[in-house]
Amino acid sequence: MSPVVDCVDAEQEYKITAEMPGMDANEVEVKVANGMLTISGEKKEEKEEREKDRFLSERRYGAFQRSFRLPPGVDADKIDAVFAKGVLTVRLPKTDEALSSEKKIAIKAA
Repeated sequence: MSPVVDCVDAEQEYKITAEMPGMDANEVEVKVANGMLTISGEKKEEKEEREKDRFLSERRYGAFQRSFRLPPGVDADKIDAVFAKGVLTVRLPKTDEALSSEKKIAIKAA
């Protein structure tokens, strides 16, 4: 199991969105260490059905881990993660220095 991930560079922040259908927030973990953001999780699903003459038992397990190098200019202390309806959204705000260091280059006609 490996979730589908989108990474977006927006004006004020970077945003990572991971689709994790059927999972709950308590099955997912987000960590930052040594310039890396790591998203990991494990899904355990057990199903049992009992009727008169039959017994059905199914178990599914899956673990994943995805790591991303933090881009320069990310304020690691303000990283935020929200999990809703099977989608994890991690926001990585840019530092003030990163926002002000952008410079527009004039294009000259030839």
